[in-house]
Amino acid sequence: MQKELIAFLKKIKRALPDYNRDKLPYIFLTIIALVVFVGSLNLFIELTEGLKSQSLATYDTSITDTVTGARSPFLTTYFKFVTEVGDAMGYLIVFGLCTLLFYLMFRNWEYVVQISVVMILALSSNLILKEIINRARPDAEHLVTVETLSYPSGHAMMAMAFYGFLIYLVSTFKMNFFLRSTIILLLAVLILSIGVSRIYLGVHYPSDIAGGYIAGLIWVIFCAMVFNLIKIFKRDPAT
Repeated sequence: MQKELIAFLKKIKRALPDYNRDKLPYIFLTIIALVVFVGSLNLFIELTEGLKSQSLATYDTSITDTVTGARSPFLTTYFKFVTEVGDAMGYLIVFGLCTLLFYLMFRNWEYVVQISVVMILALSSNLILKEIINRARPDAEHLVTVETLSYPSGHAMMAMAFYGFLIYLVSTFKMNFFLRSTIILLLAVLILSIGVSRIYLGVHYPSDIAGGYIAGLIWVIFCAMVFNLIKIFKRDPAT
């Protein structure tokens, strides 16, 4: 895989002088995305293969004890709310708001279609991975009801895929720097909060959350890479 990646990057580098200046940002972004994509995929595979290791179990226990040890009425209310935001109804509401905003701002459905693709890929792959890996939920007290398997966390994976892709889109929009930075920071905090909420509520191991984040990030990177390649070919089908 690494040799093929290096060969691909060298090929891209040789081809760069033949491209117009306006295509270079998409090409560089695609190269970076490809490198991160391969690294994230390898990391997810290694994490999955080590699920039954004693060292990972020790980390899971230590982190879980720290998070659940901080339980309080306020935090329980907050994390229950956050975990609802990361559930089906929460995504329907946020997706509806994004659809309205994107249409009003750009008068087209491009970004809505892109977000839909990311969500469908993340959700379907999460269900498949859960069945294949077949990891049971933690035995600790569950503060919310759960019915599916544990790894990778669907909440963490969908949060990273959906809100992570929103971060990518916002980073490409032309807007005030402070406003863009604030939106990205809030979305990043939401992603982190949704993941932590699943540990806090006792329904996931920390490694479930890590696996979900990595898997969601893989789809963000993959889709961003594909959508940028599509932009290149739409500008000049001969490239």
